[in-house]
Amino acid sequence: MQSPVFPAPYIFNPNIFLMDKLGFVVLYSCLVMHRWGLNTYLYGPKDDLKHRLLWREVYSTEEEAQLKALISEAEMRGLKFVYALSPGQDIVFSSSSDLTLLKRKLRQVAELGCQAFAVLFDDIDHSMCQADIEAFSSFAHAQVSVANEIFRFLGEPPVFLFCPTEYCGSLCSPSVSKSPYLLTVGEDLLPGISVIWTGDKVISRELSADSLLEVQSVLQRSPLVWDNLHANDYDSRRVFLGPFKGRPPGLRAHLRGLLLNPNCEFEANYIPLHTLGTWNQAGKGERKGENRGEARSQGHLYCSNQALSAALKDWMDELSQPLQPGRQPYCLKLKRHELQFLHEHTGRQIKPAEHKSSTASSKVKPTDSFDSHHGPQSKSPCSSEDRARGAPSRENVPGKGLCAGKAPLSEAQVRLLVGLYYLPHEHGPPAQSLLQDLTWLRGNCHYVSVNGNGKKTQPQKVEEWRMRAAHFLATCDEVAALHGSVVNSVNRALLYDLYPYIWDLRNTVLVAKAFISWLGCGASSGAELLGLEAEPWVFKGGLSGEVQMLLPVGTSTELFCHPPPLFPTSRVYNIRPYQQKDKVIHVQSYDSAGCHPDFVGDRYLGASLALCPEYTFVLEDELGVCGCAVGILDVRNFAKRYQASWLPALRDKYLTRPPHGANGHSEVLLSLHEEQEYPDSLLYHFPSQLRLEALPELVDCSVSRSLLTSLLTALKANGSQGVFCEVQPTDRLRLEFLTKLGFLEILRGESRSTEGLVLGRLL
Repeated sequence: MQSPVFPAPYIFNPNIFLMDKLGFVVLYSCLVMHRWGLNTYLYGPKDDLKHRLLWREVYSTEEEAQLKALISEAEMRGLKFVYALSPGQDIVFSSSSDLTLLKRKLRQVAELGCQAFAVLFDDIDHSMCQADIEAFSSFAHAQVSVANEIFRFLGEPPVFLFCPTEYCGSLCSPSVSKSPYLLTVGEDLLPGISVIWTGDKVISRELSADSLLEVQSVLQRSPLVWDNLHANDYDSRRVFLGPFKGRPPGLRAHLRGLLLNPNCEFEANYIPLHTLGTWNQAGKGERKGENRGEARSQGHLYCSNQALSAALKDWMDELSQPLQPGRQPYCLKLKRHELQFLHEHTGRQIKPAEHKSSTASSKVKPTDSFDSHHGPQSKSPCSSEDRARGAPSRENVPGKGLCAGKAPLSEAQVRLLVGLYYLPHEHGPPAQSLLQDLTWLRGNCHYVSVNGNGKKTQPQKVEEWRMRAAHFLATCDEVAALHGSVVNSVNRALLYDLYPYIWDLRNTVLVAKAFISWLGCGASSGAELLGLEAEPWVFKGGLSGEVQMLLPVGTSTELFCHPPPLFPTSRVYNIRPYQQKDKVIHVQSYDSAGCHPDFVGDRYLGASLALCPEYTFVLEDELGVCGCAVGILDVRNFAKRYQASWLPALRDKYLTRPPHGANGHSEVLLSLHEEQEYPDSLLYHFPSQLRLEALPELVDCSVSRSLLTSLLTALKANGSQGVFCEVQPTDRLRLEFLTKLGFLEILRGESRSTEGLVLGRLL
């Protein structure tokens, strides 16, 4: 039986990486994999078009040189390099021409020094062309015939892998034991060829000995597991940092090998591969015949939590090293002979002193635009009149600008990071706590809602709600702090790979925090909080997606899914409900020179803050308030209250002291009568209205999106089915911002005669 085989954690794209940069990554992978007891690298990147889409084309001279270097470096470190090809999408199995092209391609790779191969027929249609139907008795027969011929053509190499189209239990029809396809593969595929299997599912939560024995009996050989536990290429919002888990070490006795399909991001694979190595060593102990007591005493009994702790300890050492992606070697504590090896095979001298954080940190410079303090910025969607007000600049806050790379993450922060991005079927403790608190707070918000009587009848429930809310808000603050620490991390490679994920979660948690704070103010009627009921794994997005789905607007993906900014900022933002103390700040944000100090503020925001303050949210950073979103739940009702109470109060306030420049009472009253009237045809579908104000100096405009989403969440929670806003046609930035969030221009006949555009969206 062959030794288990494992892949390297890195898939190299020969069209992107130059060898002087790639060499360090590959060499580091070889060194660390060898140290952890892993022995195989499988090359099968979809980025390499000649692996799948253009499989018939041979590699160019330049590509040959790069691939040959990769093969030789892997072999020199004791790693078996397996070259995989995926011709299944368009191959004609009965075509002698296609078979010749397939042989030519694999012969080219073999001449580069490769001695192990894989032919993959996964994720393709079962149908065959007419020529294949006439030549073969079944789809499986066609695939097996080609695989056998290629295997013989290559001289029956010791490692030759075959990936069937039915590669897991859920794809087998009608079942694993009765699948005609698998039975044909088992009977006709040459015994020297290993068959790839992913388990009961494409992404299997657990692998059991019984299920593998069933597959073994059908395939007439032990399967080689292709483990997708940490693969994240199917969901752009998920990454998996947790340990290798759910696979007892004793499974080795039923396997020809195990391939771990890693995260797309190189830096995300340290813990998965480290713990895989620990699992591998534990399995070796069991195969030697040790009982559980002996295995435990020798450290051969695998425990995923213990393996995680050991991996975290080693990862902390690496994360403390300054590293620019593609520019410096990985700084794990390499031995002197390994440093010499790196020098000999890359031509670059690496001194031991370079691995000391105190020395290296002084040499790290922001060598690209991602770390620049002076690069272009994404502006917030404020109007042109906002930009003219001369608001204080936030671009030069000490230590809070664009990412600078200052310090390593703490152990608590690394544990939080892993817990938030754990495994596909299981959240870590911090993520579990976050979801449990949010679910409970949402389901019990009636105790603190405006229509609830919990304060009178069940004060202990009110107190429990507020205690759990405080815990939830504290966790949200920890996520925000983690975001800032990742941006400021001395290890820039970690930032490059993980920033999109922590940025996405930071923004989603900002909205969730604002929502719970809003519920705590007693503003909710509790009408629409149950939302959409579904299993959590139905929706993509991992923790971010599950938090999103617990919000009233959670099904509106366009409010949450956007690409991250090119220039990250570590600035800490907060979104919260409006408080009475904010009134002075909002009034000051408008130019009221020469007027009554309250006049401009009363004219623009006063009515909303006085009549429906529960639908105003404030955005703030370290300098204070930097934006607000103002909403009206029911415009019809608001207009009646405006006429009945707000307008008379303004008459009394300003007729005794006319604003500067107003010629008499008539002009003052005219300026106060500008509350617009909207037709019933508009308000029937869009009963609510909003206004968004943000300072133009915001570096990360995503917080403006989160601010608006917080307001929409509150409006939806209290029963609104649609919202509209007015935008000037010349304000292209705001128009683009709202359009990306699902707002569409309403037909002018459905709105009113106005210079501004009316945009609306359903909730």
